[in-house]
Amino acid sequence: MAKIGIVGAAGYTGGELLRILVNHPDVHLTCILSNSQAGKLISDVHTDLLGSTHLRFVKDLTPVDVLFLCSGHGESKKFLAANDIPWHTKIIDLSTDFRDESEGFVYGLAEFQKEKIKSATKIANPGCFATSIELALLPLAKAGLITEDVHVSAITGSTGAGQSLSPTSHFSWRNNNVSVYKTFTHQHLAEIKQTLGTKKAIHFIPYRGNFSRGIMANVYTPYSGTQEQAEKLYEDFYANSPFVFLSPEAVDVKQVVNTNKCFLHLQVHEGQILISSVIDNLIKGASGQAVQNMNLMLGWQEDLGLKLKSIGF
Repeated sequence: MAKIGIVGAAGYTGGELLRILVNHPDVHLTCILSNSQAGKLISDVHTDLLGSTHLRFVKDLTPVDVLFLCSGHGESKKFLAANDIPWHTKIIDLSTDFRDESEGFVYGLAEFQKEKIKSATKIANPGCFATSIELALLPLAKAGLITEDVHVSAITGSTGAGQSLSPTSHFSWRNNNVSVYKTFTHQHLAEIKQTLGTKKAIHFIPYRGNFSRGIMANVYTPYSGTQEQAEKLYEDFYANSPFVFLSPEAVDVKQVVNTNKCFLHLQVHEGQILISSVIDNLIKGASGQAVQNMNLMLGWQEDLGLKLKSIGF
């Protein structure tokens, strides 16, 4: 049993980690940190966990085998600088702080570099938009088939903005509303280009959706092959990836919400390929992917504790 610690466990990604790990067969939750909620029962904050755990939030770090960092962007570097973490503790950071693979961190997209993750001690978990877009484009990129600019239109649920309130996260503004933000400049573009290794421009238009969770990314770029060739390329590339599936029909967000899956749908049309990619931003785009990385780092089955059901409707 691996001893698990979570920093910033009162937020959305910390809560999702708790929901997954409380039922993981090979871990023991021992150190659940939150400065704002220290002393409270976890189920007082994450009320859906009533009856699932009697643990309380704590303020001080104790020795663990795996430490998940779920605080805001910029906070992970501060936490690691302020705390003496034993060399043998495996660290998985869910912020943007180390996605450039600085300070010995490995970028944690298993479908991209699984073997490197297996031998790593420090993982930078990918961003949610980045995960969806990278999984849509990796087969093309690795085959050298991104020959022109890429266009991306992607929409995310409100949980992608985190738990802190802002004018664009209030129900009265977000409900019955859709808006664009950070057009062409989204922070996930840097890690996407780093992962794909392409010098071609990626024109990314992100949307805020009027729903709680999930991401749909529609990605298109010039392509000279056939529909059959594209499908074979993707099926072969993801043959050993337990969470990525090619759908023969158009996909929708509810198919993957509450799972660690990514569904892809391909359409070749008049010299273009359109890849539709759907994930749960809090699971495959954050906490589920973090557990997937933990499983690989510890030499366990990749999907251990992650056989989750979708909401369906």
